[in-house]
Amino acid sequence: MERIIIDMDEVIADPMGDMIDWYKKEYGGDVDWDKMLVGSWLKGFPEHHQAAIQERLLSPGFFRHLPVIEDSVDVLKELNKKYEVFIVSAAMEFPNSLKDKLEWLGDHFPFLTWKQIALTGSKDLVYGDYMIDDHVKNLKGFKGKPYIYTAAHNLEVTGYDRINSWKEAADIFLK
Repeated sequence: MERIIIDMDEVIADPMGDMIDWYKKEYGGDVDWDKMLVGSWLKGFPEHHQAAIQERLLSPGFFRHLPVIEDSVDVLKELNKKYEVFIVSAAMEFPNSLKDKLEWLGDHFPFLTWKQIALTGSKDLVYGDYMIDDHVKNLKGFKGKPYIYTAAHNLEVTGYDRINSWKEAADIFLK
């Protein structure tokens, strides 16, 4: 059975959307989408508020209640029948996220077992036939077929086949 490695943040969970909504309510401001293109959506927030954004990212509970990316649940449920699916999230950068992410996955993707979840510091440890991720740094050394999942911070990235939505992923993997 072929194996698909799937990232969590900005691929099946929406921390950026949640943070933008919070920021607008908390500060009444907006983000600069063009600054996000430099590789981090954090840079899209005004510089004088970036410490508050970083603090919220590091706080317990932030990753626990994130919105789910549209269609990801239904498509992953079908992928799980046809492929060996693993959710691999680089969670060590945000240590408080470990429990949050595990519980979030249990709530939204109950068809995945704990053996299909890897919360790690480096995705270089994983192998598979396909990887879907929003960061080039995770796709670079991958030995299988990499797909970049479209996010605000990677719109200008080239050199990878791109997946813009989970409906597109279904068209690729569930034919």
